[in-house]
Amino acid sequence: MIIVTARVQTNPENLDALKQAMQVMQQASQAEQGCQDYAFSVELGDDSVLRVTERWDDMAALEFHFSTPHMAAFNQALKDYPPAQADIKVYEVAKEVSLPRRSG
Repeated sequence: MIIVTARVQTNPENLDALKQAMQVMQQASQAEQGCQDYAFSVELGDDSVLRVTERWDDMAALEFHFSTPHMAAFNQALKDYPPAQADIKVYEVAKEVSLPRRSG
């Protein structure tokens, strides 16, 4: 499994302007074969920080994702509203386990 995490520093106005592009990107990505999850979120304590979390079956699925029309459209939207900073990490995960539910 491949996990991608991104922390994007921008401003609330840019996030508002990108909202439609993010919705299209999220829906189209979630429909791709090999996509287990794709989500955008804004940090609760700092509404200028966007988080992106993705889970893919394998690197081939992620590489295909990079070639899609919705990825090209989203990249164009980012050019129109560029982030101040972006930190993107890709993790190759050998095993996934669920945390036990705690009572209390």
